[in-house]
Amino acid sequence: MKTEHDYIVVGGGSGGCAMAGRLSEDSALDVCLLEAGGDGTGNLINIPSGAVAMLPTKINNWAFETTPQPGLNGRKGYQPRGKALGGSSAINAMVYIRGTASDYDRWANEEGCSGWSYKDVLPYFKLSECNERIRDAYHGNSGPLNVADLRSDNPFQQIYLEAGKQAGFKITDDFNGADQEGVGIYQVTQKNGERWSAARAYLFPHMHRKNLTVHTKAMVQRVLFEGKRAVGVEVSINGQLTVLKARKEIILTAGAIQTPQLLMVSGVGDSSELARHDIDVVHHLPGVGKNLQDHPDFIFGYSTKSLDTLGLSIRGGIRLLREIFRYRKHRRGALTSNFAEGGAFLKTSPELKDPNVQLHFVVAMVDDHARKMHMGHGFSCHVCLLRPRSRGSLTLQGNTMDTPPLIDIGFLKDPRDLDELVEGFKLTRKIMHAPALAKFIVKDKFTEHVRTDDEIREVLRNRVDTVYHPTGTCKMGTDSMAVVDPQLRVHGLEGLRIVDASAMPSLIGGNTNGPVMMMAEKAVDLIRGVSRVPALEQAEHNARARQEHLAQALVAQPV
Repeated sequence: MKTEHDYIVVGGGSGGCAMAGRLSEDSALDVCLLEAGGDGTGNLINIPSGAVAMLPTKINNWAFETTPQPGLNGRKGYQPRGKALGGSSAINAMVYIRGTASDYDRWANEEGCSGWSYKDVLPYFKLSECNERIRDAYHGNSGPLNVADLRSDNPFQQIYLEAGKQAGFKITDDFNGADQEGVGIYQVTQKNGERWSAARAYLFPHMHRKNLTVHTKAMVQRVLFEGKRAVGVEVSINGQLTVLKARKEIILTAGAIQTPQLLMVSGVGDSSELARHDIDVVHHLPGVGKNLQDHPDFIFGYSTKSLDTLGLSIRGGIRLLREIFRYRKHRRGALTSNFAEGGAFLKTSPELKDPNVQLHFVVAMVDDHARKMHMGHGFSCHVCLLRPRSRGSLTLQGNTMDTPPLIDIGFLKDPRDLDELVEGFKLTRKIMHAPALAKFIVKDKFTEHVRTDDEIREVLRNRVDTVYHPTGTCKMGTDSMAVVDPQLRVHGLEGLRIVDASAMPSLIGGNTNGPVMMMAEKAVDLIRGVSRVPALEQAEHNARARQEHLAQALVAQPV
């Protein structure tokens, strides 16, 4: 086994796969990627509907739980996190969303993250993306991450859109363009009806590279330091403990839960927290594990007789057999569904500049992250608060990586979050009760008797949980609680960088998978010291020139 590399990337999720794949494009660099889970392959991952078997279980999933939450009437929350090459992109609903321009402008102008404005990050979204349908100034069409329209052909997509119209909302076909607001159908990270995880996008095509080493079943135990410089990692690979050294940098991409945990067990964090667990302090950095943010989410659920929704029934089972054959032959149909097929970004007040709630319309009954099953068929709709004011924290309950951390997600700590979600609840119910959808409802499973604002508040406290977007625990910035600087280098240390959702200073308005890959694309240029943006802009200019030339030639042809 090679024990020394230029770069060691810790965590094979969305950020880690992108970092390893892009850095290893330079044949002069030696890159090693370490992933604690499996190889990120197999039908459960590749077939989109396989997520229903992974999300509620420990299959390719760390399946963390939070501490009891006062804002949720003392309930523990659930925090599924991907455990395989591809990370959470191997088990998620594949929704491709970026957030709004103002999210990134806030990072740059208000949160000390110079170089991360929307103008700065848009080129890196485009470098990442290969959009099959949309070709305009907001999208890329030649990147490694395939973004496609759904191939499920489910008629409930149009029923949902019609309900959105009836409820008075505008319809959009691109949540990632000039204006995010509206009701629409999500684009997803799929290709030919198969999940296109970060591993399939950035890593698997390049596993043959001699300068790229990938270890799975490799649990990093701690980062090793010489003084203030990170020089290596102690890692258990298939149960065997070894030390790997890094000549240039160690890049942490273990996510918003395990990146801060790894820092703390390695001696980097709040010195008082480390002392409680007899960990020697390498560097006092009080922001590690603080600033935890996530989108609090409520789910409406309805039973229906329609077999166009997924569910448990004899007739549904017969139809599923037909869908299996259809998938094998055409890569279309129900097995390509991400379940959360429809979406919306809405404002709870017309005075707001940007939408503050997001909907995920699901063509199945969802209860407790699919951990509670219901007989029959149904559909559901999530509504989450996009920019909550509540903050949580992550602390240790042991001094090794073998003990899960204590996750205090902090949902609904701030009463203003609850007030906004009440209004989001009402907007969502308006769509669900519009005639196009209402005629399919047999029974409202969770909110049938909820009418007053106080009753809405109580059902929210009883049922809200994550929509799987934890961020912020190693935030980027320049203030005293920042963990990394705008180049994603850990403050006060050398040779250590963080490139995952933990480095987000604040939540963006949407799903976080695409933005993490954008961060990795930008981090590659920060490391190399050479920007790929001018080349991208030149390529776009040349493409426009060719299109204009072709258009002129067609006009000039005689009829």
